Amino acid sequence: MIQTTGQGLYLHIPFCHQRCHFCAFYLEIHQARAADAFLSSLLAEMRLYGERRPFGDQPLDSIYFGGGTPTTLTPQQLSTVLSAARDTFGTAQDAEITVEAHPESVTSEGLSQLRDAGFTRISFGAESMDQDELNRVGRPGSVLNTMQVVTAAREAGFTDINLDLMYGLPGQTIESWAASLQHTIALTPTHLSCYALTIEEGTQLRAAIQRGTVPAPDDALQNEMEDLAEDMLNPAGYRRYEISNYSRPGFASRHNRLHWTGGQYLGLGPSAQSYVGGRRFGNVSNLAAYNEALHSGSLPVTESEQLTPADDTCERLVFGLRMTDGISMEETGALAFSGLIRKVDELIAEEILERRGERVRLTARGRRYADSVAVALLASLGEPAAQGSSH
Repeated sequence: MIQTTGQGLYLHIPFCHQRCHFCAFYLEIHQARAADAFLSSLLAEMRLYGERRPFGDQPLDSIYFGGGTPTTLTPQQLSTVLSAARDTFGTAQDAEITVEAHPESVTSEGLSQLRDAGFTRISFGAESMDQDELNRVGRPGSVLNTMQVVTAAREAGFTDINLDLMYGLPGQTIESWAASLQHTIALTPTHLSCYALTIEEGTQLRAAIQRGTVPAPDDALQNEMEDLAEDMLNPAGYRRYEISNYSRPGFASRHNRLHWTGGQYLGLGPSAQSYVGGRRFGNVSNLAAYNEALHSGSLPVTESEQLTPADDTCERLVFGLRMTDGISMEETGALAFSGLIRKVDELIAEEILERRGERVRLTARGRRYADSVAVALLASLGEPAAQGSSH
């Protein structure tokens, strides 16, 4: 089987000050009393897993505070949770500890407090460096604020800084996207995530598109924007290591890579997902129900599935293909499943996949269809291949 990249802890902080028009994540509007109740539940959930020791004696290689907007909590609250996580699970000496932040939700003093508490990496949701584009999707804050907090984070001692950008936003042009990339490059983050806007069910943006007041994303334009990102970021020293992620040498996200290379991760908080011991399970996506379960001493898990060897192998292959270097068919165990082998061969013939030595990866064209490739591979599972089959 593929060698994992260790163990990770994900903490879903379900609060924001407001919901952006494109957002479909589970969240609640922040209120101090609700945040206090959530923290009590989160620490209780952590204690319950501490008793179960899901990773045995292995320490955490990655801790990731996501959301929502984790920095709606105070630096002291976040520091308390981080300290509890370290005490409960232990952390590797070089563990990556990330906190997501909205640029408007942090101060210079707060950033210093987070760095002093042990956070090693911060990820800012910039989304765009064009104020009109931010306004159109209901994203609070300003471009100037993003620029200021990147400087403040660096002055606070953060040496690993990510910025999230989105392309295909309403009214965005190839020229404005190029300008956003150029402004972002000038801030010299160590990591960049560039996501194509997707229209999710239940969002304000989807409703506006259905009403005809906002145009739907243009697939061809998004493809052009994706290509432009790589063309501009590579010469600036950023290597594309995954479909949506670029980094300077040595700064690829450990949290991201853990998910894509078969590592184990435990998710805490409402709606958080986990993969431990070949089992996928997820928490209830409701803060009140989450609190109620933990108040009664129960884990808030509402869905759980022990993956079959075939499903586990296929998932490892699917996730590994998100990496630009691809993945070894042998390491995933895929050679034991004839259906997977046949489908991979078909996709190679269609120039969706390609072989590089022992590894298989998406072609540049194939990256456009990554989700369809995943569906095709999952549907291809059949009887185990005969002993001795190899590829």
